[in-house]
Amino acid sequence: MKSIVALACLSLGLAGCASSPNNISPLYVSPMVYQGYSCEQISMELQRIGARVAEVSGQQQRAANNDAVAMGVGLVIFWPALFFLASDNDKREELSRLRGEYDALQQSGTMKNCFAPPTTAAAPQP
Repeated sequence: MKSIVALACLSLGLAGCASSPNNISPLYVSPMVYQGYSCEQISMELQRIGARVAEVSGQQQRAANNDAVAMGVGLVIFWPALFFLASDNDKREELSRLRGEYDALQQSGTMKNCFAPPTTAAAPQP
């Protein structure tokens, strides 16, 4: 009976664990959303979303680390600690959406040649 309870708690704990930010795939966002943006607007939006991705990735990593500690404590010392794994600190959906928006902005910028290196006129040959 104890093994069934322990197995159920382990399953509950694993289901509630926050994922590492490296394991979260971007959600697809169409680059057509940014079709009306100028290259300057795309660049500014990339900076804004890039900063937010970094912030949310840090929050997600902290949540994943906290869940890993709680899992270790729960399995070794005190199994009721596994109930703390189902926290609302998981930013998986937000991070996935932000990464999708970032990818769409990059694709839109590429389609508009926003990231092409500036061309310089060649110096006349003597």
